[in-house]
Parts: sequence; C-alpha cells; structure tokens
Amino acid sequence: MQSDDETLAEDPSRALVAAGFGLGDSPEELLRHYLSDADARLRVIALRGAVRQGFLREDEWMGLLDDEDVAIRRDGARLIAYRDVLSDQLARRLVAALGDLDALVSERAAFALGEHHVVDAVDALCALARDHEDARCRESAVAALGAIGDRAGLPTIIAELDDKAPIRRRAIVALSNFEGPEVDAALERSRDDRDWQVRAAVTQLGRHEND
Repeated sequence: MQSDDETLAEDPSRALVAAGFGLGDSPEELLRHYLSDADARLRVIALRGAVRQGFLREDEWMGLLDDEDVAIRRDGARLIAYRDVLSDQLARRLVAALGDLDALVSERAAFALGEHHVVDAVDALCALARDHEDARCRESAVAALGAIGDRAGLPTIIAELDDKAPIRRRAIVALSNFEGPEVDAALERSRDDRDWQVRAAVTQLGRHEND
C-alpha cells in the first residue's frame, strides 16, 4: 500500500530557489506564478528570486508595499533598498510606507529611503525619528537622515542624542556627514555620554576637541 508521504505533493520551494538563480525550466514563468500564491512563504521565496533575476515591473514593486501580508511588505521594503534606480513614484510610496502599522515595514522603508538618498523624504523621516514608539524605527530614521545628508534633518539628528543609547550611537554616526558649530557642540556634549559606545563613536570620528 502506498504511504501518505508518497502521495503528498512535492514542496515547490526547491524549484523556486533554483528558479531564483535562473535554473530549471522557464524560471521566470515559475517565479511569476508563485508571486500571487496563497502561501506567503512561497511568495517570499518567489519574490526574492524575481528580484535576483531583475524582472519585476514598476507596478509589481508598488504592489509589494500594498500587499495585505505583512511578510511581503517587509521583504518588499527591504529589497527595494538594493534596487539600482528608484522612481519618483516608488519613492513616494516608500515615504507612505513609513506610516505602515507594522514597525518592521516602517523601519525597512526608512532604510531604503536612506540608501537611495531621497531628499523629499526628510520631513517624514524627521517625524518618524521624533515620534515613533518603536526604537528600531527611530534608529533607522536617524541613519537615513545621516545618509541623505540634507541639513533640514540635522536638528532632528541632534535631538536624538537624548534618546536611547543605540539611537544616540546612530546619531553620532549620522553627524559624520555634517559640519558646523552646532555639530561640533553636539559632539562635544556627547564626549561625556554615559554610554561608552557613544563616547567611542565620537572618538572614532576623529574630530578633536577645539578643532
């Protein structure tokens, strides 16, 4: 008698992983098929493979951030950070994703905006850094503001030197992209921070006292 195990449908995840590296029969067709599968786990595998193969259309990128499944929105926001070019439309959608109900979507959207140096996101990133209840989001927003390097974000970065230690450390790194008396004063104040890693971060910047 045939066992139950022998009658089970084969898990398609192996074929999807292979397709993500361009292997197997019609890899793009297979990946596209599973991008709309009911199983979120398989959709994530297909998504990562599709991104690796570089065939996602603009509307499909947009759809990732609007997906009802949080795992897709999280992975979409993360993967957009590594896309070569970010359109204005997708940049605006990423800014909107900063307000996602899931903190990890917001955190990853902030990272992506920083990686793409989206200056138009500065105001929204400042609001995220100041107001979000999740420290991961505030830290990611501060890092993004530093990466973008627009002076409109500088007051918020300096203000975050009063936040939790990981965010203070991130703010010190972000300040490395700025110059000016307010930056010097903030760094000088942080030399005596109660967290040794914050103090070490200031030292590592190589900006000496009274420069």
